[in-house]
Amino acid sequence: MSSHTPAGDGLVHLSATEAIRLFTRREVSPVELMRAVVERAEKVEPQINAFSERLFDEALEQARHAEDRYLGKNGLVPRPLEGIPVAAKEKHSILGRTLTEGSLVHEGRIAAENAPVIDRVLDAGGIIHARTTTPEFSLSTYTHSRLWGVTRNPWNLDFTPGGSSGGSGAALAAGTTVLASASDIGGSTRIPAAFTGTVGFKAPYGRNPGLGVLTADHYRGDGPMARTVDDTLAFQNVLAGPDPRDHTSIRPKLTLPTSYEDVSGMRIALCVRLGEYDVHPEIEANTRAAARALSDAGAHVEEITLPWTRLDLLTAVAGHFSTIFGALVIEAAETHRDLLSPYAVAFADTMAYARTQVSYLDSLRAEHRLQRGLATAMAGFDAMLCPTTAIPGWHAGDDLAGEKVVVHGEEVADTLWCAMTSPFNINNRCPVLNVPSGASSWGLPTGLQIVGHPYDDPAVFRVGKALEILRPWSYAQIP
Repeated sequence: MSSHTPAGDGLVHLSATEAIRLFTRREVSPVELMRAVVERAEKVEPQINAFSERLFDEALEQARHAEDRYLGKNGLVPRPLEGIPVAAKEKHSILGRTLTEGSLVHEGRIAAENAPVIDRVLDAGGIIHARTTTPEFSLSTYTHSRLWGVTRNPWNLDFTPGGSSGGSGAALAAGTTVLASASDIGGSTRIPAAFTGTVGFKAPYGRNPGLGVLTADHYRGDGPMARTVDDTLAFQNVLAGPDPRDHTSIRPKLTLPTSYEDVSGMRIALCVRLGEYDVHPEIEANTRAAARALSDAGAHVEEITLPWTRLDLLTAVAGHFSTIFGALVIEAAETHRDLLSPYAVAFADTMAYARTQVSYLDSLRAEHRLQRGLATAMAGFDAMLCPTTAIPGWHAGDDLAGEKVVVHGEEVADTLWCAMTSPFNINNRCPVLNVPSGASSWGLPTGLQIVGHPYDDPAVFRVGKALEILRPWSYAQIP
């Protein structure tokens, strides 16, 4: 190993792209990186609790095989993610391993096949060394459950890393993985990315294949999380493409460019409130700072408003969730109510009530108004910027059961409106990239959403790469 190569804890904060470069030059080996990641996990996991399962022994053996590929043994060559530690969200099934979705209802359930996300990671040479925690059924914007306990944010242990891909975000920030899989049905990739200072991509519907009945739910999708835009891009290029198990997956595969022009000449819309959201002053300031950086770099940035109302947003998600995803949780509550977490019971009851108030047709009508409003507002622009969350965070272990989010003993937001992500599950053909926008006085990173026109994935990565250069961010390192 070169004397100029990071060692120990320094290794665990390598990007995947840099690690592959060092592997190729034989300055670092996959075994060295995996050992460093495992050692880091042993050190910080008792505080963070981001892993639902550790696969360290198997991962170290796989790292030895990856090392052989970089050495050219037996005529083998490295694959796109060869030797990179990847933490997999537990809901992404692995053949022969548990598939609980964080619920005592499913304790002991064994997966019958790999999820497409898992197959893509393994086929690309990625090494799954751990599986990450979620809230029960991945239904919340925080990560804790009766099965796994509370997952905490490495930046500030009093706070949640968000949800539902909270374990993935926490692991990335803590240096216990290099890449992590995620999913998003209402913000489950972007909220954790915002709270942990990482990058998360909500791919447009059908871009990445899923598994099971919820592949038909046009709000959801699986995707990548990482610590840099380049890593997220590389991971997305592995995940994308059709799979016969998901008839909604898009053919042909879109392979994203790895290099982009700067933002000079781009037309970018800025929308701070997305209609009627109340946005914390620090979130607004960081969002505007990012917009100014793009303007200073030659982009034409123009502030816009959206005609979206809380009523339409609530109608859309109430009718949609109560008909599809919520119905699955209602089924669990009907037979195993005593095993559910309190927030899962509350969600099931809310969805049951919503069924009596809002029809699926009501939801579609509201969706249409929201989608048309966005299309009209974004006409003439290449992309749009907006906050990822309306406030800087909420406490770990909080079920957000009240009408208000309470932080530091003060009411800071309406519970239903503290995240600004679900509008883009309603508009789920739009690609959305979360990148860090700065930090708050609460000791947490803040996030920014870059929204593209339907299926225009390259546009959001072009803006994201520019922001990463213009406003570099650093990563959490727990002492």
